[in-house]
Amino acid sequence: MSFISYLVNGISLGSVYAIIALGYTMVYGIAKMLNFAHGDVIMIGAYVVLTAMTGAGLPPAAAVLAAVVFCTVLGMLIERVAYKPLRNAASPLAVLITAIGVSYLLQNLALLIFGANTKSFTSVVPIPPLVLAGGDLTISGETIMTIGACIVIMIGLTLFINRSKAGQAMRAVSEDKGAAQLMGINVNGTIALTFAIGSALAAIAGVLLCSAYPTLTPYTGAMPGIKAFVAAVFGGIGSIPGAMIGGILLGIIEIFGKAYISSQMADAIVFGVLIVVLLVKPAGILGKNIQEKV
Repeated sequence: MSFISYLVNGISLGSVYAIIALGYTMVYGIAKMLNFAHGDVIMIGAYVVLTAMTGAGLPPAAAVLAAVVFCTVLGMLIERVAYKPLRNAASPLAVLITAIGVSYLLQNLALLIFGANTKSFTSVVPIPPLVLAGGDLTISGETIMTIGACIVIMIGLTLFINRSKAGQAMRAVSEDKGAAQLMGINVNGTIALTFAIGSALAAIAGVLLCSAYPTLTPYTGAMPGIKAFVAAVFGGIGSIPGAMIGGILLGIIEIFGKAYISSQMADAIVFGVLIVVLLVKPAGILGKNIQEKV
């Protein structure tokens, strides 16, 4: 049963990566920006939940809602202040450097406000563990909630992008910002909405991650953020199904690497697999190679 247990844990961890990767892939697919501050929004969301529950005494559901609202506003503020002035920058390097700067800013603000000490995070998941195979296999409530949330978010986001007017505007901006603007689409508003959705997803991912691994520091979102970016590239950055597939595969590879090879080498194995995939298929699993005419 250990193999099945590792597989379930891998899918659970991969589901968190997938939710984070959806934020990366949406922002890149629509705004053509790499928001490396995305991982730190995860950490901010977790701190908001912890503060709301322990400081304000809010119930878990209200605390999670507060985190989603706070991170949504934070994502829009970051886009407005840091990224919007650089949207027409001559070099994409300017946006990349700014994103790294915003990441360090959020980390240091968290250090100033909450301190460097590791804090215990209380799980917000009310689901009891599921016991199967006569007690040989136990699936935690956090695992069930994480996998379920990933599936629901994936379906909801796909329907939103394909069926709603705002989603169609996002697709148009992704194809050609200039043409979309000529057709009457509010490009700035559409990009801001993309950051808002991505940041809301980051808050949910932060809560699920800290519920499964109940510790929290100002650096909690750094490595999951990088791995989620790897998952987005792995699955094909810009592709919503690719982000989910890449995230789940990455989680499974990491857990199996820790279990059967070496816990110290797990991260190296994850990044090694990415290198191999990019050598074989540079666009990722579901990514498409775009040919530019000159």
